[in-house]
Amino acid sequence: MPRCEMMRLGPSGEQIGARYLRRQGYRIIKRNYRCTAGEIDIVAGDRDTLVFVEVKTRRSDEAADPEAAVNHHKRVQITRAARFFIAESRAERVPCRFDVLAIVLPADGRPEVTHFINAFTPTPK
Repeated sequence: MPRCEMMRLGPSGEQIGARYLRRQGYRIIKRNYRCTAGEIDIVAGDRDTLVFVEVKTRRSDEAADPEAAVNHHKRVQITRAARFFIAESRAERVPCRFDVLAIVLPADGRPEVTHFINAFTPTPK
């Protein structure tokens, strides 16, 4: 896939992901949180839990499932960024978890969203 198409695909998937989470009752706190440690696509609230959501979007799942792209390196980066967010927000005592939204955008159909709740545990410091 050409790089310019990939760059459009990500924000489109993140918008779909945020809309999906809202429909599920989540409160969107921040989108595209960036810090020196990295980036988190969506930070949301699910009742009393702070949820760090990685959104992976593909045109099809034939090559690989979108969630497979959340490898060890990506989990480390997300965990580090989440620690920054927690410190900045003074949310050290708030329960948190890490979810993944895998979104497939077929050319001829509706987006398919698969939500992996508590998809991974934070990596050690």
